[in-house]
Amino acid sequence: MNEIKEIKYGFQKHLSGEFPSQIIIDSTQFCNLACIHCPHPTFKKSSAYSGSHLDIGLHKKLIDEVATDGLGICQYVRYTANGETLIHPKLDEMIEYAGKYSKTRINITTNGLLLTEKKAKKLLDAGVNVFDISLDAFNDKTYSKIRINGDLSKVRPNVLNLIKLIREGGYDAKLVVSFVEQPLNTNESKQFEDFWNKSGADFVVIRRLHSAGGAKDGIKAKIKDGLKSIKRKPCLYPWERLTITPEGDLSYCPTDWMNKSHFVHFSKTTIKEAWQGEIMTSLREAHLTNNYKGFGFCDQCPDWVHTRWPDEGRGYSDMMQELVPSDLL
Repeated sequence: MNEIKEIKYGFQKHLSGEFPSQIIIDSTQFCNLACIHCPHPTFKKSSAYSGSHLDIGLHKKLIDEVATDGLGICQYVRYTANGETLIHPKLDEMIEYAGKYSKTRINITTNGLLLTEKKAKKLLDAGVNVFDISLDAFNDKTYSKIRINGDLSKVRPNVLNLIKLIREGGYDAKLVVSFVEQPLNTNESKQFEDFWNKSGADFVVIRRLHSAGGAKDGIKAKIKDGLKSIKRKPCLYPWERLTITPEGDLSYCPTDWMNKSHFVHFSKTTIKEAWQGEIMTSLREAHLTNNYKGFGFCDQCPDWVHTRWPDEGRGYSDMMQELVPSDLL
């Protein structure tokens, strides 16, 4: 791999020291699939798994803070992380509240299996700005090998129907489909991209395979092997995002599967206080100095190489700004 080029690290452009520019809302620990690149099948058998759904009272508190302390700073709230978002039993209520009061973009990531016409219309009516559908395959057979327990013959029509609903209903919503490139599907990434571009997707994302914060040992080893001659750079996440977990904890990493990055329960603090507090300040210093004492989770993770700082390349925030410019909110 090539040497990481010299760039500026720290708060800049959309990155603010006042409040996170991105809030990850992990609504549930439950998932209906067992994807081969995902730690969930192992996670649900571990002590870190509690079978939790995010409390809607904590969700309301979060949205209220985004609309006040985060006004004009938080670019979007993103319902995604370790579980399947649509499984939360009160998701419709949560999204409706966010749509009315968050004063920012709303992004939902889902595998699409539960995205029926009825569910899609509810979410559109509630004000979802961007749907990010994780598919990872073009062919049904490939999909069945990667997304265990899934059925592309059900998911694909759900996504196509969502495109139709958005167009015919005149909704101000965008659709992203994503594909995590890996050994089983690399030969069909072009077919995937062509099909969904022709079908009306607003953006097709071909994502790089990562180790899920070091949770996938085989992937982790391969990434680390490729990093032997590269100087480590700071990960973008401590300057960009915070996650609220299904248990109600605040976490500094959305790819943590073993609760190693959880640092305070949200009922005991605010997003602003946590973002500006001692733990996040120390974490940023650890990344800037490449001294991870006290932050062993970050020390072992190789996925920093996949995060992109402003001026280093396109990141997720760039896509969101292009899909839903702030002047359209």
